[in-house]
Amino acid sequence: MISSYRHIGNIKGGIFLIGILLVIGLFSYTSHLSSQLREDNRQIVKLYAEIIAATVKDDSNTNIDFVFDNIIKKVKFPIIQSDRNKVPQLWTNLPTDISSMSDRRTLLVSMDKINNPIPLIFNDKVSGPITFGYLHYGDSKLIQKIQIWTYIELLSIGIFVLFGFFGFSFIRNSEKQHIWIGLSRETAHQLGTPVSALLGWLDLLKNDNAIVKKIIPELESDIERLQQVSRRFSKMGSNPEIEYFDLSKRVEDVLNYLNRRIPTLGKKVELINDIEKNISIKANGTLISWAIENLIRNSIDSITNDSGLIRISMNQGYNNVKIRISDNGCGVPKKDWKNIFRPGFSTKKSGWGLGLSLCQRIINEVHKGSIYILESNKGAGTVFEINIPSL
Repeated sequence: MISSYRHIGNIKGGIFLIGILLVIGLFSYTSHLSSQLREDNRQIVKLYAEIIAATVKDDSNTNIDFVFDNIIKKVKFPIIQSDRNKVPQLWTNLPTDISSMSDRRTLLVSMDKINNPIPLIFNDKVSGPITFGYLHYGDSKLIQKIQIWTYIELLSIGIFVLFGFFGFSFIRNSEKQHIWIGLSRETAHQLGTPVSALLGWLDLLKNDNAIVKKIIPELESDIERLQQVSRRFSKMGSNPEIEYFDLSKRVEDVLNYLNRRIPTLGKKVELINDIEKNISIKANGTLISWAIENLIRNSIDSITNDSGLIRISMNQGYNNVKIRISDNGCGVPKKDWKNIFRPGFSTKKSGWGLGLSLCQRIINEVHKGSIYILESNKGAGTVFEINIPSL
């Protein structure tokens, strides 16, 4: 049980860690893309600066105006050309709300915080390099869209993780509640037969004291049954003790007990013993007999006619023991063959879907075997098969 809670904590920690890694990865990738785009823009602006610097050789501003109007204005990001005092002279692609010189100066300062301005340098043969202005540029609409989309993705991831945590907690709490209720019903189901039998023997004793000696063995059998139920539930969640025992005798004891108690269940069912003798395995006898009894009781519950028939066969294979339990009950639809082993699933109106789930856990997880429906037809019955390693 402690291990299960640790696993749940590890799952939650893993989800949180994955969320953090996703956020870091998303931010890193977005930052990388933005840096690449900004570097591309910078290379373009540097090229424009060189073109403008080359046109300064002409005494008139005609060439500069031509470059700005026909080349620079076609770019997709905001550009401001300023003089050496960083006073805006020409501009393009500015936001629509930028209308005054004050607004342009403010925008120029904010753009310089993002991207360093490119100086416009004229190489004079006499005086040397002369900086006569700057090209200031901001982020393109594509970079802005990427950044906005990043926040949208982060918000989506956050919402998804939040709903995931709430959903996980809700499902887990629902399953816990369902399992607790199911376990209570299973406990009542297990105790029902011996308790009903004991009440019956008590009534007989009240009416006829002379049959005490005849009834005492049956009373002992039912009391032993109650102790067995207690042992079964005490082993849940603990490491099972493995022993070498005669499985044939253990299953026959289950059949003998159920045969004597079937009348108390209000059913007319014949249990046919087709078990090979002296089949021994190394397993946990208490849990194995519990699983087989659960399957037999499930078959008894499935029988609705007056001539119920359940056949239990068992034979030794090369390295495994094969057990088949067949009945002439109501059958299981093909679509539910796997669902019936899922906790909480039940085809019975009063069922809680825990018995067959316990069987699968005992056979598959504890004993590394297999349990499945071999055959089932509506109204014609079901055949369960169990394979348990015998080595």
